[in-house]
Amino acid sequence: MEIDNVAVVVVLLDSSFSDRTPRQRRELHASLEACAARAGLTGNLVAVWRDAAGRTRFLAPPEQHAFFQIVSYAQLEAQVNRKLECE
Repeated sequence: MEIDNVAVVVVLLDSSFSDRTPRQRRELHASLEACAARAGLTGNLVAVWRDAAGRTRFLAPPEQHAFFQIVSYAQLEAQVNRKLECE
């Protein structure tokens, strides 16, 4: 996916991601970045999940926040074209 000519790897996570501490979220995000790089995927990795209330949440670079604030989870889910396999 590209947003404003920037390659983006969107990883959809389950809602339990909301239960993690901010530090745990950052650590998992870094782990997913490394996994995506090993899989040959390039671009900014963005973690997206639904919270307990069903709202879309994300970890993304600041310059991409505007996009992820308006896109729905269903729109992102419909564009999934690959599964990221991490250990």
